[in-house]
Amino acid sequence: MTDATPAPQQADDILALAAQWRAAGEQVAVATVTETWGSSPRRAGSQLAVTVSGKMAGSVSGGCIEGAVADAAMKTIQTGVPQLLDFGITNERAWEVGLACGGKLKVFVEKLA
Repeated sequence: MTDATPAPQQADDILALAAQWRAAGEQVAVATVTETWGSSPRRAGSQLAVTVSGKMAGSVSGGCIEGAVADAAMKTIQTGVPQLLDFGITNERAWEVGLACGGKLKVFVEKLA
């Protein structure tokens, strides 16, 4: 479910690519790490862009929760309702999606209008 284009790492690049996808007619959601604690794989401000057609760019976790965030992004695209996701070692879903690093993070997901 990734685009063949290499994923840029800078937040500005992610937003620019998301805007390009949107301008090309794609429905896009952007996920942003808003808060971290402990051994979190990405710092606050890290972003992941997701399209309905399955393109993805960026990262919010180095891979361990990307699938769960992409699923939430698809729901946000469909409903238009933003979400604040909370992943951490005490969260059963964190283990389920692979966040076993001992850290915690919050990710805000919003549809790009």
